[in-house]
Amino acid sequence: MDNFASPDRDTIIEYTGGLTISNLWDNNARDHPDRAAIEDSRICLSWVEAKRWIDRVALSLLELGIDRDEVLVVQLANCVELHLLRVVGEKAGIRLVPVTSNMRQVEMKYILTKTEAVGLVIPWEYRGFSYVDMAEEMRPSLPKLKHIFIVGEKVPDGLISIEELAAQPLDQKYPDDYFEERRYRGDELSLIGHTSGSTGLPKLTMYSPETCSAAGKFFMENLKLTRYDTVAAIAPAARGPNLPAYFGAPWAASKIFMLPWSGAKDALTTIEEKTITVACLVPTQLTMMVEEAQARHYDLSSVRVWTSAGAYLPPPLMAEVEEKMGGAVLNNYGSMELGGLTSARLTDSYNVRMTTAGKPIFGVRIKIVDNEGKEVTKGTVGVIMARSLCSSLGFYQDEKATREVWNEEGWASTGDMGMTDKRGDLVITGRQKDIIIRGGQNIYPAEIEALLVDHPNIRDVAVVAMTDQVMGERACAYVVPVEGKTLTFDEMILFLKQKNTAPFKLPERLELIDKFPMVSDEYKVDKKALRQDIIQKLIKEKQEAGK
Repeated sequence: MDNFASPDRDTIIEYTGGLTISNLWDNNARDHPDRAAIEDSRICLSWVEAKRWIDRVALSLLELGIDRDEVLVVQLANCVELHLLRVVGEKAGIRLVPVTSNMRQVEMKYILTKTEAVGLVIPWEYRGFSYVDMAEEMRPSLPKLKHIFIVGEKVPDGLISIEELAAQPLDQKYPDDYFEERRYRGDELSLIGHTSGSTGLPKLTMYSPETCSAAGKFFMENLKLTRYDTVAAIAPAARGPNLPAYFGAPWAASKIFMLPWSGAKDALTTIEEKTITVACLVPTQLTMMVEEAQARHYDLSSVRVWTSAGAYLPPPLMAEVEEKMGGAVLNNYGSMELGGLTSARLTDSYNVRMTTAGKPIFGVRIKIVDNEGKEVTKGTVGVIMARSLCSSLGFYQDEKATREVWNEEGWASTGDMGMTDKRGDLVITGRQKDIIIRGGQNIYPAEIEALLVDHPNIRDVAVVAMTDQVMGERACAYVVPVEGKTLTFDEMILFLKQKNTAPFKLPERLELIDKFPMVSDEYKVDKKALRQDIIQKLIKEKQEAGK
């Protein structure tokens, strides 16, 4: 890669001591062999058992003839195998592409074709959908795809069981240092992620072992992880919000719990039963969990930290989580392209944690610029620009898209609006493309959403622009009410006026909705779909008025 997308390697190596995530798993197997390392609802492995699993699966893949730098795509919900296969890939020199479990044939065929993947890891069936049927339908048009691996006890004829690979004692056949020639290290491309989006196909982002390791060490330090913690990956994400579990926990030899999302009740029950201490989630999950925690009693006293990422986390929701579920809420900000950028700290005051996205993390610089690209003063809203040592290496086989994100100095626009306060903490005001311009005045949807979500009858809210001949744009609030409750337009406006909201910022339409449309990663509201919905409603109303 050119310099604009390459990290400062010396700084990272000094920070991590040159250790990669697979190094950490090996070290923990040596230093804490019998301590529990990773668990889900079916499996619990100690560090030494996990190392054996990793080594056996890695050796099995090599014996199948998978060459260094070939690609394995993994489509699994949160489970032990999803996590360990990442370590397998780094150790065996096989590039891994973890993708979300809700992707279907169009997206999967694109990713498998783009990466020329030689292997695909899937469950036979999950939540009523047959991944095997999808894979078999795609297979004739994917000549590079040689192997389909299945996670689970039941395996269709002709496909390969991951469980059986892990049971083969190949580790007894090879010397202990066998992987040193194959293992990814330094700035090599080892992991490929994908962006989310409401339309089009995902972009593929590239990561190296050292950037993953450095991000993990920061999370370990920031969350004050120890070997007595249990870090739960709960977000329905292949990367992003679950990074503390993937990359932070191995640094501290913390136990990892992989929890597939099946609703707030199941999640809270598991957190209670497994005494989770650090829970990695997205705001939508926290919203549902607070509601569930109010309806039933759960002992959540084990939780030290709820760490949220992936979407905007309204301050009223953060406060409600701490009040009703205990623990501290830390808001993390970043993107798939740039990785983690800022985070609140446990040592921050309540006010800082509630109102900001914190300060830059290790290796990150932030600046706020105006429309001409000039840096603005503290307290002035502008476009958030970032430069990170732990960002992705760019987009996979897409130099043009890479250069559209990063400039030659390594700075990239996040697409978000925000400002830095007097302390240097980042305050996010909304997406650049989401700004509503009403009669020349800017309305930042995130500001209104943060106020409205505090209403006792509102479970979730999204504010979007609707076109207007006079003002150009006006604000429309889409609201998901609390179960059994409702909300009128007048009630919404009165509530906002009581919060001293400026008149021009008040939404001029209310739409009640049972459930928000979500983008492909399942945790971001698809605002483009909402904007399209209100356009269609306005067109229909105009047509009916003209009859």
